[in-house]
Amino acid sequence: MDYKFDIQKTSAPKPKPDPDTLKFGKEFTDHMFLMEYETGKGWHNGRIVPYGPLSLDPAAAVFHYGQEMFEGMKAYRTKNGRVQLFRPYKNAERARASNERMCMPDFDPDLFVGAIKALVNIEQDWIPEKPGTSLYIRPFMIADDAFLGVHAADHYIFVIICSPVGSYYNTPGGGLAPTTIYVEDEYVRAAVGGAGFAKVGGNYGASLKAQTRANSLGCEQVLWLDAVERSYVEEIGTSNAFIMIGDEVITAPLTGTILPGVTRASVIELLNKWGIKISERRIRIDDVIKAADDGSLKEVFASGTAAVISPVGKLMFKDKSLTIGDGQVGELANRLYNTLYGIQTGDIEDDMGWTLEI
Repeated sequence: MDYKFDIQKTSAPKPKPDPDTLKFGKEFTDHMFLMEYETGKGWHNGRIVPYGPLSLDPAAAVFHYGQEMFEGMKAYRTKNGRVQLFRPYKNAERARASNERMCMPDFDPDLFVGAIKALVNIEQDWIPEKPGTSLYIRPFMIADDAFLGVHAADHYIFVIICSPVGSYYNTPGGGLAPTTIYVEDEYVRAAVGGAGFAKVGGNYGASLKAQTRANSLGCEQVLWLDAVERSYVEEIGTSNAFIMIGDEVITAPLTGTILPGVTRASVIELLNKWGIKISERRIRIDDVIKAADDGSLKEVFASGTAAVISPVGKLMFKDKSLTIGDGQVGELANRLYNTLYGIQTGDIEDDMGWTLEI
């Protein structure tokens, strides 16, 4: 189904940032998308307006009870000038699952994708063309009912904002560089039956304690272990973890504690296509350490929208520092990054049917 939205153009367009100095998530475009939901009325008043502050009552439910969800995706400009998205309906699918978990209203996937297409179409000039850059898209939904009392709200706002971004880890030229990861065995990210599979702010707020500790030790991210035994590998920061031991690539199964990443699904599909053994199963951190000691641990990398593929050069666990392989970017991580980024930017033919042209 096609959706049409009212458009109010800004009268004061902002200067575009220098693509050579772009940081991640610091600059925002001229416009944003807004739409409201009300129980009994449904979604209505979808519109594109100049970017600016939201006006919320201090008693808005999102402030007190955390009813919200968000998504993350990117738009890319190809060398021949086309603008394309990467698997946006997968983001819509995940957003609907997050909404269901948070007792928030459902929506038509065509509405979600149509709103993104409409906003990106208006903001095309904000898409940087330098290698390693893109236009990051942040759809989110918040409960803005004004009340104090623990129950689901009746009114919500759906918002989409865009940000021209450079490399997530500020790697030169936007390419790959090995990261150092801190293995967290005290704090936990999520437990079975919780909201670990949903993309909601509470998961990230609760992660900051461990992230701060990791940064103080010179690590870029946290490797989370399971909530029960503190033994099984789950996620790396905001990304899905992949571990290659021998000729097998292992990633944690979707049991409700980790995010079902769009890039994760794409990695699994590519590995299957290439005939590389990929297992969605649990693996203990002790087995990863053992594999590092006996030389069978070949690669560790994370997958996610922000960095696409993030190779891990070193793990820090308790008083031990483990170098992965030779500490450099692994062959498989490099191949996956080049393929995924190539498809996203149009440099490689999309024979997987993943891209959607604006």
